[in-house]
Amino acid sequence: MSGVLVGVGVGPGDPELLTLKGLRALEEADVVFVPVGDAGEPGRAEAVVRAHLGPGRIRRLVFALSEDAAARGRSRREAARQVAGHLRRGERCAFATLGDPNVYSTFTHLARAVREEVPGTEVRTVPGITAMQDLASRSGTVLVEGRERLALLPFTAGEGALKEALGGYETVVCYKGGSRMAEVLRAAEEAGRLEGAVYGARLGVEGEEVLPAREVRGREAPYLSAVIFCRRGGDLAG
Repeated sequence: MSGVLVGVGVGPGDPELLTLKGLRALEEADVVFVPVGDAGEPGRAEAVVRAHLGPGRIRRLVFALSEDAAARGRSRREAARQVAGHLRRGERCAFATLGDPNVYSTFTHLARAVREEVPGTEVRTVPGITAMQDLASRSGTVLVEGRERLALLPFTAGEGALKEALGGYETVVCYKGGSRMAEVLRAAEEAGRLEGAVYGARLGVEGEEVLPAREVRGREAPYLSAVIFCRRGGDLAG
């Protein structure tokens, strides 16, 4: 009988934002997998897990950060094979992912690959606090109220998609601007949405930045950065 795979959202980076249900899922697991990039350096998800658990049950899974789709696919399949070995022994496996396991998460790809390795595997998820929610809280931004609408998209969707969202939604949250942050902010300025926008990076960890978005013009940003474009703005907008 195969084990169970549980995707656990551990929040944006602050260990205190791991939910009680998420912590219980990690504690009950026989093995806890954490994602690392090609360099093998500890990631933020691992740091959150280590703040709550001893290292004995933690295992790293390497995921390619390359833009090469084939390389990403190979790393996901290799990660799935490692997880599958534990599942075939009937073990309960947890995978810690930043934010929420159902929102732009590596877990989605891993779970799909695991089901190919071990058909019929039971997959569960535990929701987590997202960077969007954390940045709104830290900046004093009300995301939506009443009949307002919110759009969430990665900048990897393209400048056109961002411009369309900025023109049609009261609140827009853009993830993964990274090295293309200048393009993100230029698109917002052209749409008349830069004033009141809030930028956040490294939320809840060393080097955290929560700033008016206009203050980061002209420089790159970490890949896992976020910008909230809200018509009413937050505490930082004044």
